[in-house]
Amino acid sequence: MVSYFWDSYAVIEFIDGNKNYVRFIGEEAVITIFNLAEIYWFAIHEYDEEKADSIYAKFKNCVIDMDDQALKDAIKFRKLHKSKNLSYTDCIGYTLAKKNNLKFLTGDKEFEGMNNVEFVK
Repeated sequence: MVSYFWDSYAVIEFIDGNKNYVRFIGEEAVITIFNLAEIYWFAIHEYDEEKADSIYAKFKNCVIDMDDQALKDAIKFRKLHKSKNLSYTDCIGYTLAKKNNLKFLTGDKEFEGMNNVEFVK
């Protein structure tokens, strides 16, 4: 059974009803606090505050902790892939996915074709 770390891109597409994400409906979402901030940012702009708060509450339970080494590894990963201009949030998520034996679920074009990525547009 494959488990997934959901990039903010994937969560937002799921919330927006992208049909390509329907197959992940039973999957547990794993995210970081940084993803939660991006998701809430999206929701507060797209919906009223009550719905945004509801989305926040739903995904708050999906947040995992990270240790100092995971953060350092994420920054090293970002440096290694500097030409792709990846965000800190994406690098942290990708690194934590690998560390926790999860597939990194995203539609972010910068991750297409990378190892340990489930790329869905």
